[in-house]
Amino acid sequence: MQHGVNTPAPSPAPTSPLAIADYRKFWLARFCTTLASTGMVVIIGYQLYDIARDEYGMTIAQASFQLGLLGFAQFIPVFFLTPVAGVLADRMDRRKLAGSAAVLDCLVAIGLAVITALHFRNLPVLYGFAVLHGVVRVFIRPAMGAIAPNIVPPQLIPKAIALNSMAMQIGVIVGPAAAGYLFAWDRPLPYSVSALAQIISAVGILAIRTLPPMAEDARKVHPVRQLIEGFHFIWHERFLLGSITLDLFAVLLGGATALMPVFARDILHVGPEGLGAMRAATAVGATVVALMLSWRPLSKEVGVKMLLSVALYGAATLAFGLSRNFAFSLGALAVLGAADMISMFVRGSLVQLRTPDDKRGRVSAISGLAISASNELGEMQSGVAAAFLGATGAVVFGGAGAILITAVWAVLFPEIRRARTFETQETTREVSTS
Repeated sequence: MQHGVNTPAPSPAPTSPLAIADYRKFWLARFCTTLASTGMVVIIGYQLYDIARDEYGMTIAQASFQLGLLGFAQFIPVFFLTPVAGVLADRMDRRKLAGSAAVLDCLVAIGLAVITALHFRNLPVLYGFAVLHGVVRVFIRPAMGAIAPNIVPPQLIPKAIALNSMAMQIGVIVGPAAAGYLFAWDRPLPYSVSALAQIISAVGILAIRTLPPMAEDARKVHPVRQLIEGFHFIWHERFLLGSITLDLFAVLLGGATALMPVFARDILHVGPEGLGAMRAATAVGATVVALMLSWRPLSKEVGVKMLLSVALYGAATLAFGLSRNFAFSLGALAVLGAADMISMFVRGSLVQLRTPDDKRGRVSAISGLAISASNELGEMQSGVAAAFLGATGAVVFGGAGAILITAVWAVLFPEIRRARTFETQETTREVSTS
């Protein structure tokens, strides 16, 4: 027996995901990816609407319809490639998948900067780049969504989800606002900044230590069978299914984002700077709520709180559509973002806490498909509705529709109303017997 040898004390368990170096790298990568993507999307939309009005001589209704087509163009690759991206996220190194996609999106941003600098004002070219950006986003989302649970302890996952959302929302605040001002100053500049942000994201995500190895049989199962397993899992998790579809249909109807260029240019008359502020206002509300959730995550009556948040989302959308005061519009958008954050937190927590790790890529991809469907197809719905009802009528109709969908889902999915916590009955039994 040796004397005088001090045994080092064990390191205390982290109390915050930010105490973990790999999570800090992940957080930075998520922030940069969101900043780059949202900045690109808002400027593509404004450029397309501006070109449709000035170069093609379209009316407000016709140019609004072009924004709807833009949303549909971005959804096409999401629809076809999301299942593939989910399977890949469960079969290969998620870091390499997300990092490679970030590098490709950097190239898309550089291409947009070049055509903007050359004054290549052409709608088909912008549609083409929007589709390319949609393709790349498909592969980033499920890979990054499945990484966080691998680098934080299970007890910190709810806080990590709130911090993940905060990274995204801060990116949504900074990205569109900065892009709007940069575009007004020097038109190619927002795309150049997006390219740099994607490079930082790729470096951060690839610097994460090696993730736990995939299950030994992950590559033995046929990809089509893996895809079916992912859908089968969600179908039998009624709370998860109801949450995903509620968000899908509510945002599909209530999405006012696509028509913001119309409100910025022709209704509120605030230009690209105002458009950036409007996009940022939504994220400010979401970030405040995300900060609160990172400190005290929701744990009780989660189903009812999600239903109320979606109804509030619809009411805020309706208020924004009726507003003709810029300050009031920003306030309505902030409330909209706060309500959406609560819904997103509940859905994200369900995906991470109720999904086995070997299925997280696929389930994250399916959840991401629902999000993209609600966003991109929501943009198409808003554009088509605006062509017939006008921008104001389309947004008001969508907000009222989101409230109606919430009421219907409360009846169709009583599991949501009855849900008290994120834990399944099986999880509760395991905890009580351990």
